[in-house]
Amino acid sequence: MNNFKFIDGGVTTPQGFTANGVCAGVKAATSAAITKAIKANESPVIPNGKRDLALIACDKPCAAAAIFTKNLVKSDTIYVTREHLQNGTAQAVIVNSGNANACNPDGYEKASAMAKLAADALDIDENDVIVASTGVIGQPLPLSPIESGVNALKDILSKDGGTNAAEAIMTTDTVKKEWAVEVEIGGKTVTIGGIAKGSGMIHINMGTTLSFVTTDAAISAEMLREALISAADVSYNMVSVDGDTSTNDTLAILASGYAGNAEITEKNADYFTFLEALTAAFKEVAKKLARDGEGATKLLICKVSGAFDEQAAKTVSKSVICSSLVKAAMFGADANCGRILCAIGYSGARVDDVRKIDVSYKSAAGEILVCQNGCGLAFDEEKAEKILLENEIEIIITLADGDGSAEAYGCDLTYDYVKINGDYRT
Repeated sequence: MNNFKFIDGGVTTPQGFTANGVCAGVKAATSAAITKAIKANESPVIPNGKRDLALIACDKPCAAAAIFTKNLVKSDTIYVTREHLQNGTAQAVIVNSGNANACNPDGYEKASAMAKLAADALDIDENDVIVASTGVIGQPLPLSPIESGVNALKDILSKDGGTNAAEAIMTTDTVKKEWAVEVEIGGKTVTIGGIAKGSGMIHINMGTTLSFVTTDAAISAEMLREALISAADVSYNMVSVDGDTSTNDTLAILASGYAGNAEITEKNADYFTFLEALTAAFKEVAKKLARDGEGATKLLICKVSGAFDEQAAKTVSKSVICSSLVKAAMFGADANCGRILCAIGYSGARVDDVRKIDVSYKSAAGEILVCQNGCGLAFDEEKAEKILLENEIEIIITLADGDGSAEAYGCDLTYDYVKINGDYRT
């Protein structure tokens, strides 16, 4: 039985946190049309009406942790944030969209400057500020819009501002991604809330694209990090939109302790209750990220059972949802089981007997078996097409090797994905 429940809310729902987002002009100032002016030390601020700077703050220092991309090419925001979290404490998050601040000669200095701007505005230690950026890689980050934006944000931080912060971190996202859950720990009601962004350049290999999580639980920084790693491993890390792992992926969490539960400092029953709620929330966000993939029309959920072990199941499910051929077939509502079997075969997972693989498709329109014992079946093509025309499709794979299971989250591959990424900078 679940010990948690989803509630309306987001990153400001837990006690102690406020946030907001504004249109600072970072996106406009990063556009290709005026890059030349920026390089000439002219920093025109031309707000385009879209929020692009968010600030999240707590009224006290928090236990904090984060995990990051495993891409060797990283945004300097990650190096700055890593340094700031060495003591396991943070009090604020500043994040911009429109510019990744990656692959820039002055990236570290500008990431540090962002932290100082936020710290000065909030009158806190700059080492207690988490910094993140998302957007175009290899473009200089304009600081003047961020400076003016922070000055505007410090006066409008509120409990109602979380949804604006969720909007401010969007790039090609079509919908805001925010959530909150409640769980009882030690007789106290604990709330966990968060925001996330992600639509393209998603093949998550640590935690997420960008996601910022808050909680009023009393929990140590060490246990926060353990919970992040465990929850992300079966949620965010099981998402792929296009096979590209971002340079900026950051998943950070801050805990205010205001819920009043006995502090969680070890992997006891309270820890696992917290982890259960966090994992459930992360799985829902993972689906939102996949569903909002660039140009996507369908959410794909690949469920694998009967694998040799959990790792084999993860490898198989991720291989299937990463396959461009599978993704294209789902876009065209083509129930081609050969592409599924092919992806299983090259996944690298231990599969002892490929002649015992079953594959079926399931959606709100029904379920159909298309492969049994490793061989394609004759099936009702009209029924299969009807099932695959729905906007959420389960690809169900049954192996005969053990009791390992897992699921991965992806989306179909459409013409619009190419259109979006063909002119991303402009």
